Amino acid sequence: MSGRISSRLSIAIVRGRRISSGIVIAIAAVAALAAGTPAQATTASHTKATPVRGNFAGQIAIGNGRKLYLRCKGRGRPAVILESGIHDSSDTWTLTQTEPPVLSSPAVFSGVARFTRVCRYDRPGTIRYTDPPRLTARSTPVEMPRTLPEMATDLRALLRRSGIRGPYTLVGHSFGGMIVRLFAQTYPSKVAGLVLVDSFGTNIRSLFGPDLWPGYVELLNYPGTPLDSDPSFETVDIDGAIDALLEAPALRRIPLAVMSKTEPFATAPGVPPAITSKLEEVWPLVQKALVRLEPQTPHVFATGSDHYVQIHAPDLTIGTIRLIVKRARRER
Repeated sequence: MSGRISSRLSIAIVRGRRISSGIVIAIAAVAALAAGTPAQATTASHTKATPVRGNFAGQIAIGNGRKLYLRCKGRGRPAVILESGIHDSSDTWTLTQTEPPVLSSPAVFSGVARFTRVCRYDRPGTIRYTDPPRLTARSTPVEMPRTLPEMATDLRALLRRSGIRGPYTLVGHSFGGMIVRLFAQTYPSKVAGLVLVDSFGTNIRSLFGPDLWPGYVELLNYPGTPLDSDPSFETVDIDGAIDALLEAPALRRIPLAVMSKTEPFATAPGVPPAITSKLEEVWPLVQKALVRLEPQTPHVFATGSDHYVQIHAPDLTIGTIRLIVKRARRER
């Protein structure tokens, strides 16, 4: 691992620039100690609905012999579902790395649990923030690459089998924004609100252009971590994902907020400068297009934060989620 950033964060294109491996490991250890043992940590060993109650951590069977790790906390509705970016396990919602005056505690997962039910889960093949980083063993591996409809279907199965009642407020970071958008467009009655945290957008392909786009897609799927060569490592059909979202039914009118970074993406050795500079050029346009998805959408800039807004500005992220939860409750 690099001395400045962990090996799993070394990609210039979709990763943050300030999370050192030591800090990540230390934060993860503290978070694990603080969390304690969930009161109802169980494993669902069948395919029927397994109602999740209280402080839950365990595996939920979603069918076809597969299980997904789920962690829930707090009380209230609408329930908030946290969706991580490509390659990331749900650990990113439990970590913080802040600088004054930004508060370092609580992390997003714990903070949201103070005012409503909140859940996070591990997609197959995603990376745990451990020492050394490793692929999650908490969710059943699947064949890669994955399609966006498959990922949205997994989320739907997880929520149904766990008995978590909708409609939900969905929060998606980076590529996770694509997943929650397709879910919202496919199952509109199940979604009460959306928060897109420095999210990927469908217009990024056309903005990149045909010359640079293939190289960017390759970097998204294979960012240069030691885990890239593992056949279980999460990879995604990016072009198919964009096409699926463009072809899906239009997003119905719901409360939406968009959060965006202000600092550059990281740069790793070997990344073509043309791709890095193009990404910085098009990213603000991607964010503006997300804001236009719904009328009166607040656009929240996390000043001083890189791509991992939920880690560097957890209080702002929690506050934005709270805003959308309040708007969703008002519309019920």
